[in-house]
Amino acid sequence: MRHFGHITPEIRNRLFHSEPREFTADSPAPLLSTALGATLYSPATRPRLAADIVKLAARGVVSMVICLEDSISDADVVAAEENLVRQFSELAEVSREPGAQELPLLFVRVREAAQIPDLVRRLGPAAAMLSGFVLPKFTEERGVPFLEALTAAEASSGRRLFAMPVLESPELLHLETRVETLTGIARTVDKYRDRVLALRLGVTDFCSAYGLRRQPDMTAYDVQIVAGVIADVVNVLGRADGTGFTVTGPVWEYFRVQERMFKPQLRASPFLGRAEELRTALIEHDMDGLLREIGLDRANGLLGKTCIHPSHVLPVHALSVVSHEEYSDAQDILRPERHGGGAMGSSYANKMNEVKPHRAWAERTLLRAQAFGVANEDVGFVELLSAGLPG
Repeated sequence: MRHFGHITPEIRNRLFHSEPREFTADSPAPLLSTALGATLYSPATRPRLAADIVKLAARGVVSMVICLEDSISDADVVAAEENLVRQFSELAEVSREPGAQELPLLFVRVREAAQIPDLVRRLGPAAAMLSGFVLPKFTEERGVPFLEALTAAEASSGRRLFAMPVLESPELLHLETRVETLTGIARTVDKYRDRVLALRLGVTDFCSAYGLRRQPDMTAYDVQIVAGVIADVVNVLGRADGTGFTVTGPVWEYFRVQERMFKPQLRASPFLGRAEELRTALIEHDMDGLLREIGLDRANGLLGKTCIHPSHVLPVHALSVVSHEEYSDAQDILRPERHGGGAMGSSYANKMNEVKPHRAWAERTLLRAQAFGVANEDVGFVELLSAGLPG
């Protein structure tokens, strides 16, 4: 699979200076964690789940979570598990057909640790469709049994299985227990580093602890109690010194028109003469708030995003593409002859690049370029959004 693989080669050639790299579920973990992009959640109760996954793959979705936790009722868990096993078996059959569509990376969000080995056993050969599990309300105490269960399931199935812990517990939110909780989480995920693909933020649960819900014209960073937790999580778990992990952006909850209180957050100038109708559509569907939050995710050290609607996928991916300017700066910084340090003007003649302070940024940028590609010099997010929209 590859990002933007759902659009024609001719259009990709027009958009990209360097196209996104192909990857599979067996690719190296650093590339996979970067390439997760918009991870689309779907309840495990969907009766046409297998068909939906195939259809979404054709629309550019590359990672999905099938949820057995908060998205379904307690009373539906048994039926949801049965449906999941049945749908995965159907997917396994579809994947063996000649010319079959490449399927997304598939993860299952469980409620309890015991579900992990049980589901892998029940899936049988269809476990080959599974990339791993999402572990809810992760703390050191609660997380260790999940990771031990995943390790056992991996050994029994002979398949590499990743964990994506969700950081959403009240202990992490509350100030008096935050440092201790973060320290315990760091200790746990470091012990199981080879199996932890990414850490996901459960901002809805953070808001729930205080009876809050952000509106579509506000980002997670406008809710200061949430922004503080995000900053602390990145501080401890997102470092670029080799000890950190990929931390993904919080969910965007809105996908239809709401009554707007504040002015739109999308400037008109990038769209003038090119895609003014696209700007109008984005604003009407509250996507301007999503686009702003994606930008703030990146500025705060997050990569990828939890999504609950297919319309959110393309904006996340379009804003993950490396610009030609970013790529030029990263390449300049990482040239072998500059390993000794120093500073120089950028090739775009609009900023200073310092080799040592900017090296970690440059390395992450080139890894993102592998996953999402590098845009041509005259291509921005407007062109990427327009090209990727369905028919």
